[in-house]
Amino acid sequence: MPHTVVGIVGSYRKHGTIDTAVSAVLKAAAENGATTQKIYLQDHTIEFCTNCRHCLQVPDRGECPLKDDMAALLDQIEAADALVLGAPVNFGNVNALTRKFLERTVCYGYWPWETKAPGMDRKPTKTAVLITSSAAPGLLARWLTGAMKALKDLARMLGAKPIGTLWLGMIDPKDSGLSQRQQRQVKQLGRKLAIA
Repeated sequence: MPHTVVGIVGSYRKHGTIDTAVSAVLKAAAENGATTQKIYLQDHTIEFCTNCRHCLQVPDRGECPLKDDMAALLDQIEAADALVLGAPVNFGNVNALTRKFLERTVCYGYWPWETKAPGMDRKPTKTAVLITSSAAPGLLARWLTGAMKALKDLARMLGAKPIGTLWLGMIDPKDSGLSQRQQRQVKQLGRKLAIA
């Protein structure tokens, strides 16, 4: 049975750099036998987490009292074998849209009222590729921003183990194309996801 790979685009720009890179990884995964789907976070209603802790009272995925698109998105993600998580750097970290989504994945934690600290004992059952982009050079931005750590946190909350990363530095908002080197990278990453 072929792998299902779901790409999550946290960028505000459709057909921008992040969308282009996520799409290229999905295309490479499909060329290696995977079934692929793509989610644009901006197309869904995702409310802000209010830190009510209602969802943290059970050891599995808890139910959030907010009624929006989050539960349906998590159902789709849970059905996948692999993920491509893409978000740009805005103000030193992933953008607010992706951060809002990340905060809502707290439902996979466990923090009963009677305990003093939260717990998380989720073993990864999926693989993931993490993609971010910045106006700064990639090597410099890796050290100066928290974007890749945020994407690693998101992968962990979604039950995925990263098997590859891609940092697209010095991007030009008017040109979302990938260099030949980056095209080779996304093909390798997509193949890894399809066969992992």
